[in-house]
Amino acid sequence: MKVYEKAPAKINLMLDVIRKREDGFHEVEMIMTMVDLADRLEMEEVPRDTIIISSQAGYIPLDEKNLAFQAARLIKDRYDVRKGVYIHLDKKVPVAAGLAGGSSDAAAALRGLNRLWGLGISEEELCTLGAELGSDVPFCVTGGTAVARGRGEKLERISNPPQCWVVLAKPPINVSTADVYGKLRAAELKTHPSTSAMVSAIERGSFTDICDNLGNVLESVTLQLYPEVLQLKEIMQRLGADGVLMSGSGPTVFGLVNKEAKVSRIYNGLRGFCKEVYVVRMLT
Repeated sequence: MKVYEKAPAKINLMLDVIRKREDGFHEVEMIMTMVDLADRLEMEEVPRDTIIISSQAGYIPLDEKNLAFQAARLIKDRYDVRKGVYIHLDKKVPVAAGLAGGSSDAAAALRGLNRLWGLGISEEELCTLGAELGSDVPFCVTGGTAVARGRGEKLERISNPPQCWVVLAKPPINVSTADVYGKLRAAELKTHPSTSAMVSAIERGSFTDICDNLGNVLESVTLQLYPEVLQLKEIMQRLGADGVLMSGSGPTVFGLVNKEAKVSRIYNGLRGFCKEVYVVRMLT
């Protein structure tokens, strides 16, 4: 038997950092949703008690550094599964891009192996397992749209935003989330995006108000460290995207676009500055 799972990318419509916690992590408040750019995982049981991962992408680790591998090992250890699995990862989501590609792969592995081995693990339990692998994994387990608090693992489901086009552009650099958070001075932040205003805009289905309330405090670090990210933002705004923001810790910048007529102009304009440009839809 083979099991297939889709692992979509996420974007942050809003990302705020409240404070640095005593455990070294940061207390965050984020609104995340998913877009139709996705990795695909194919899982199949193998006779030997082992975990094997393959991928067409030559730039990702296929050992214990891979989050899907870690997810498989965690579920095997926690539920005493003495079976092996072969996972093929068809990689489409850019890595180290602020799109939770690795976290979504881990979440897809948890969901898929739960089905493959008939373990009957509830979604809530899968989210708890996912939190051991990374802060974004619980959200990626459930998908949809949510306010995330704590380290990102405390989720409050909200309505999906209205359908629109999303243009994603990733410059040819990788950004370390740990480095960005390490350089952030949460106590010195002068302005914060409003969670309540964004939730209200989403619940009302107001595309204009969603664009007006986009905000990400990590831009204060990443845009200084990597001027090319700021340049991408400015180009996307100039080309006519309705709302523009960096996703996560970057470097991917996304533009929300309401009219299809604008999309090709934005896409073609961005392609002159970076190769990795994607036009996708919200996953609503």
